[in-house]
Amino acid sequence: MDDTFTPPKINTVAFDCHDPGRLTEFWTQLLGVEVRHAFDEFVWLTPQREGGVTLAFQKVPDPTPGKNKLHLDGHHEDLMKLTDRVVGLGGSFVAQHSTPGFIWNIYADPEGNQFCCGHALETGA
Repeated sequence: MDDTFTPPKINTVAFDCHDPGRLTEFWTQLLGVEVRHAFDEFVWLTPQREGGVTLAFQKVPDPTPGKNKLHLDGHHEDLMKLTDRVVGLGGSFVAQHSTPGFIWNIYADPEGNQFCCGHALETGA
């Protein structure tokens, strides 16, 4: 590795979308964050914690069709409450999956961008 090269720091996950305002409203309310910057057709949110990754939304004429190749994963202990919140904000519940020791739900934001939230299951000792 070249010792003179400083690697980039990933600090943002950006969504191509039709309506940055709509996604900003959804994600700020769901994640409990605020808008950090808004310029013309671009919006960046504040991270949930210091040094965390932020979400950004960029208006484009034709967002990538089909299933998104990248998705967000999160943690939440009460998936029923989370589902109610997602749907109440204009998103949707897609599916629930589980594997021994872990359960997760797949959701979609108002433009169909999928994301997952789940948690470890209690195991009997």
